[in-house]
Amino acid sequence: MSSSSPVPPRDQPQGPPPGYPDLGPEPVEGVRVFTVPAVPTAVVRATAVPMATIEGFFDSAFGKAFPALFASGMTPAAPAMALYTRIADGPDAEADLEIGFPLSTPLLEQIQGEPEEVDGLLVVPSELPAGEVAVTSYLGSYDGLGEAWGRFMEEISSLGRAPAIPFWESYVTEPSPDIDPATLRTDLFCPVRSPDDAA
Repeated sequence: MSSSSPVPPRDQPQGPPPGYPDLGPEPVEGVRVFTVPAVPTAVVRATAVPMATIEGFFDSAFGKAFPALFASGMTPAAPAMALYTRIADGPDAEADLEIGFPLSTPLLEQIQGEPEEVDGLLVVPSELPAGEVAVTSYLGSYDGLGEAWGRFMEEISSLGRAPAIPFWESYVTEPSPDIDPATLRTDLFCPVRSPDDAA
């Protein structure tokens, strides 16, 4: 749901997290639902980040915290992602979230020693949850992600399912200064349940 410009490394892989169905090179039209395994991740975790300043959090994490991990041997298995564990709407909108990368093996198996804190940011091991997940693709600038999520949640409900938390977005297209924002692809993932189980 960020309006930020996540800038992952240029050699990042293009594709789904390991164990996920391959969504293919073309954006996903409509909503697809499938069952996925848990996937290890390396993330910077933050709570109560104001949505008005969330772009700075993305820029700091991707620009400062992760380069040290790449130098230590961490290898992403899929594009950069952001997982939201809580969203508070309204005039003081804020989010609890984790931003980072899916991995093929847990973080501490890839690097020597423990990750070091960089400018107050610490990369920690986490994971994308297993279970039944709905996915769609959004094409456009990051400023439109909030509206895209709203449409996605409505589409999930129209299928007779209930969206759940945490949900996440995967930045399939690597942004660059000369890219057309209309071509940026972001895949949206949301766990789904039957309405009776959603509480």
